[in-house]
Amino acid sequence: MQLDPTVFASVTTACAFSANGDAYGFARISGLNVDVWFGSQSGGVGQLVGMPIVAVTAVVLLLPTFNRIVRDLTLPLAYRSVIREQARAEHLPASLIAAVIFAETKFDARTSPTGALGLMQIEPATAEFLANRTGATSFQISDLEHAATNIRYGAYYLRYLLDHYHGNETLALAAYNGGQTNVDSWVAQAHAAGVRFTINQIPFAETRAYVRRVESAQKSYRKDYGL
Repeated sequence: MQLDPTVFASVTTACAFSANGDAYGFARISGLNVDVWFGSQSGGVGQLVGMPIVAVTAVVLLLPTFNRIVRDLTLPLAYRSVIREQARAEHLPASLIAAVIFAETKFDARTSPTGALGLMQIEPATAEFLANRTGATSFQISDLEHAATNIRYGAYYLRYLLDHYHGNETLALAAYNGGQTNVDSWVAQAHAAGVRFTINQIPFAETRAYVRRVESAQKSYRKDYGL
């Protein structure tokens, strides 16, 4: 699609801009007003005539804030220092811990119908197992309601699962969601059949979707937050 070149015959001051790879536009400044033409490669042309320059400037200046608000709503991140601390302690990417929290609760701590607790949705039986491994002597299930404790146990569990599956993140995430016993069984069956176990072979649809959701969120946390 092309814009009519006569539209720009009298443009004294023009600029091109792009919000993404598809959109473009031109502006003509006249006095204290600005006329804006905009369009996209996919079709559609619009024109805003006589917009006050101050309004256009405000929009430009507010775009980063708007984008940040959208990011915080769609990809929330809290307890950043705790996540980084536990990532260092367990030799994990901080983005992985954040992505698991996102997939589990979107940073809105709750208790699930099955009794899983907190930001990282840790089952009481799993917490007891982890407490015994770490030598914790005063651990109580209610401790999982505290964000820092929940993240610490969740990070430790991720490290345990990654070690168990020799660094295979897909298997570790599948076990986090679908249970270690189930994943061990699936992997054993795949080995017996002489095939490599992949995400597509996870028999639980919920677990397949969970692994993909975490992997996608991890990329976003790396890109958008630098984790």
